[in-house]
Amino acid sequence: MEISVCIGSACHKRGSYEVRTAIERLVAARGMEESVTVGVSFCLGQCKQGVSVRFGDRIVCGVTPENVAEVFETYVGSR
Repeated sequence: MEISVCIGSACHKRGSYEVRTAIERLVAARGMEESVTVGVSFCLGQCKQGVSVRFGDRIVCGVTPENVAEVFETYVGSR
């Protein structure tokens, strides 16, 4: 699975770099480096609802450093 965290200005102001770091740590902690890649993306078109994260083909909005673990579990789980 490919995960892309928006780093556009609206998402950046809402903590996109912290969200990306947290996702990278979750992937590593679960030993998922071979099956999950984490990258960045410019605007995903959901600026008012950021931080936006694309999990495969699905865009999830409102991801924060505080809820990222729960969102990760919902959309990635133990794949």
